[in-house]
Amino acid sequence: MKKTVILFTLILGALAVLYGCKDGTKDPKDEKKGDSVVVGITQDLDSLDPHKAVAAGTKEVLYNIFEGLVKPDKDGNLVPAVAESYQISDDGTVYTFVLRQNVKFHNGETVTADDVVYSLKRCAGMLETSDPEVQVVAALSVIDTIEATKDGDKDVIKLTLKEPNTELIGLLTCSIIPANYTEQATKPVGTGPFAFTSYKPMDSLVMTRFEDYWGENAHLNEVTFSISEDTDAAFLKLLAGSIDIFPYLTADQASQLEGQYDIYKGEMSLVQALFLNNAVQPFDNPLVRQALCYAIDRNEILELLSGGSGSVLGSGMYSSFGLYYAKDLEGYYTYDVEKAKELLAEAGYPDGFSFTITVPSNYDFHVSTAEVIVNQLKKIGVTATIEPVEWATWLSDVYSAHEFQSTIIGLDSQLAPSDILKYYLLDSPKNFINYGNAEFTEVYNQAKAAVSVETKKELYTKLQQMLTEDAASVFLQSPGLMVAVNPKLGGYTFYPVYVQDMASVYFK
Repeated sequence: MKKTVILFTLILGALAVLYGCKDGTKDPKDEKKGDSVVVGITQDLDSLDPHKAVAAGTKEVLYNIFEGLVKPDKDGNLVPAVAESYQISDDGTVYTFVLRQNVKFHNGETVTADDVVYSLKRCAGMLETSDPEVQVVAALSVIDTIEATKDGDKDVIKLTLKEPNTELIGLLTCSIIPANYTEQATKPVGTGPFAFTSYKPMDSLVMTRFEDYWGENAHLNEVTFSISEDTDAAFLKLLAGSIDIFPYLTADQASQLEGQYDIYKGEMSLVQALFLNNAVQPFDNPLVRQALCYAIDRNEILELLSGGSGSVLGSGMYSSFGLYYAKDLEGYYTYDVEKAKELLAEAGYPDGFSFTITVPSNYDFHVSTAEVIVNQLKKIGVTATIEPVEWATWLSDVYSAHEFQSTIIGLDSQLAPSDILKYYLLDSPKNFINYGNAEFTEVYNQAKAAVSVETKKELYTKLQQMLTEDAASVFLQSPGLMVAVNPKLGGYTFYPVYVQDMASVYFK
């Protein structure tokens, strides 16, 4: 028997609290639609085509322009978007979506079942002719067939899977785009509350409110994402008053802005780690990886960089996954310099060693984290050198070619526990740290295919334990997120995924 599923259940904690004071304001629905705002970002967009974007910093912007069959809300629920409802069969092998009628693309065309089928097949790598630049969602390979049918006057999309998978709904946020549109890379067209207006590389992306949006219209007329080369450059714009919203403040910067901006505190919903290349010396030795886990003081990192906000992590998942999150692992590696020295001696490095931390230079937070770690590792005789690189270089050399010793980055995820753990699968191109545990891949496949919630919880806990016990990397934190907001604005909202939702922002 099937049952209609409107919300994808994830037990979520409160992700955000107000850091500064806010006076009483009207409900956003009662406000007049306002003018334009400028949002600061510190990374250029790697693609305007949502199916080709890799960087979390790109996806947080494109969230406003594109939608999938479902999309996440602020509480972590997956709610209908281009689809008005969906069903998942009890055995987890058939997904049925009833499409919302008269949803418009930004070019004025009405979304059809053919558009949806095309978009899903493109994301899943199921088209007869594939674009090599499309970032195929490997988890969608479980789909056997995608069919368009009718239920009265409504279009229905039916996905039949090769094996059970109750988590797939968390990956069906992939963007619905027009099937016969050829300018997606330069003039993107989606169904979101904002439509693309213009883009200048390393300068800005401008979007305007889409008046024919199927849902509640955005309050702002226009949003400009102003691109800066790093946080310092963006901070200067903040001080000059030319940015209205900026979401990557350090604790020191936040203190300097008090009285000029409202400051909100939440979490980035990322797994930040000192990722270690398990295939190169000395990190091919698990004792060395374990030594670094003991030598790094995660709480000091939180305190120095974000005033104590954020959450310490013990493995490769963050707390937004609620039921599946293994909280007990947060204390598995205590800060213990002497234990770290003992492990290094046992591994054959009694006098320590030297290594390089490759960090994308546009992410000041990751660079600052690396600086703290460099100082902490000196206490065990290990010398770490920071190598800042441009984002494109990081993508090509570290993520794609796996040519590095260590790196600091944050991994984002869709609201499916299998999605955040996909980076550790044996023989996967996304396994950029070359983690080589065959049992992990076997258990991962069992967890993804399990239908019972209790079984999934048990298996996902086991996977996190493997990553921790193997010291696959030094898992650090889900970083704190401090956001400067113009006091004239309200409605800024934190999400359990890495997005900047401008549809809810309004002028007070």
